[in-house]
Amino acid sequence: QAALFNLPRSSWTDYDTSIMSAGGGIFPRSLKSIAITEQMKARFDIKADKLTPTELLHALLKAPVDLLWNGGIGTYVKSSEESHADVGDKANDALRVDGNELRCKVVGEGGNLGMTQLGRVEFGLNGGATNTDFIDNAGGVDCSDHEVNIKILLNEVVQAGDMTGKQRNQLLESMTDEVGHLVLGNNYKQTQALSLAARRAYERIAEYKRLMNDLEARGKLDRAIEFLPAEEQIAERVAAKQGLSRAELSVLISYSKIDLKEALLESRVPDDDYLARDMETAFPPSLGARFSTAMRSHRLKREIVSTQIANDLVNHMGITFVQRLKESTGMSAAAVAGAYVIVRDIFHLPHWFRQIEALDYKVSAEIQLALMDELMRLGRRATRWFLRSRRNELDAGRDVAHFGPHLAALGLKLDELLEDGPTREIWQTRYQAYVEAGVPELLARMVAGTTHLYTLLPIIEASDVTGQNAADVAKAYFALG
Repeated sequence: QAALFNLPRSSWTDYDTSIMSAGGGIFPRSLKSIAITEQMKARFDIKADKLTPTELLHALLKAPVDLLWNGGIGTYVKSSEESHADVGDKANDALRVDGNELRCKVVGEGGNLGMTQLGRVEFGLNGGATNTDFIDNAGGVDCSDHEVNIKILLNEVVQAGDMTGKQRNQLLESMTDEVGHLVLGNNYKQTQALSLAARRAYERIAEYKRLMNDLEARGKLDRAIEFLPAEEQIAERVAAKQGLSRAELSVLISYSKIDLKEALLESRVPDDDYLARDMETAFPPSLGARFSTAMRSHRLKREIVSTQIANDLVNHMGITFVQRLKESTGMSAAAVAGAYVIVRDIFHLPHWFRQIEALDYKVSAEIQLALMDELMRLGRRATRWFLRSRRNELDAGRDVAHFGPHLAALGLKLDELLEDGPTREIWQTRYQAYVEAGVPELLARMVAGTTHLYTLLPIIEASDVTGQNAADVAKAYFALG
């Protein structure tokens, strides 16, 4: 590949066929037929001795492989309920297959429109894993967003006379890797959120139904246009014990983020000094350190703050998080987001998520998702507690400064606070199971104790009201079981 890349111009005839696997080859599309070697037959489950190029490509699309990667132009997968005419890509009619014919485990969409949305859904409901094209190649758009925001910031610095144009250009070039890291991080988080959603897609299908109904009622969503299931289709899914597919969840995660961002823009959240600190997460750390003052006067400040909070909340707490808490507390989306930021920061949730993410390929993905699910449950319960106990008295800066130190102190000695008995046994059993699964001890202690960490919130409040030491109140609480 490197040799081909370095040629001034190249074609497949420049490829060194001597390094190819036995039985393989490079075949022009213009051939009348291609002889199928025994190795090709075995690898791609082909029975014929020879095929036309079009027939071979059609067979390759249906081959039993791990990954089918689409990086080109054209739509190659549709639903069995769609006709080729519905697809509107006549040039590839002879190649195209149906979603229920795919035998790959995963489809990755580097190109646009490689599958129809109904084709993705059909593949997903048959056990395949696929997102959507706009999820799989979101990196380019994300990179452009970072570039625009950074250039606006630095242009304002240049106009203020604090930097020359040459220095600006040098700084932009020096941040290439930092921006790449931010883009990769955003896309990692978003696909991780889809995996978390897919894990409980069936048991939470009623939540997704309510979210879709709410978005439709407010004119924010048209299910038919987005190929999302109608009421009768949802009933059929429930009967078949199926939830939404990853492709459908990909649509909903986008709508959820957009809806929350719009709600935050209409609120005072972006103007809150503490909440607005999320803006810095949109920029490379080196910029935040040098130009934090200039960031506060960025002309897109409110939009950036709203976007960052919306992305962070939905990625970590789930697609229906805001909808659920609006329903259970009667509070606004903006209030939910503000309470979430408090909870996120007092429990240091991003830190613990990163600790779990660092276990990639060290423990099973199911263990990682289970650990994250516990953090999500803690975040949901704690956010609900703040919304119900504080109502209209939420103050992010004040509440983080008050609850944060107490939680840090009590959390460090949680196992000491738990009296011997059923409560401690539950914690010990969960802790031991995580450790045996390969989870580091400190992370296992924290996640095993999420239920007890949540109860520290009313314990701290009781300490405030009574004037008693928080640790003493905690011991008394846990002693009561």
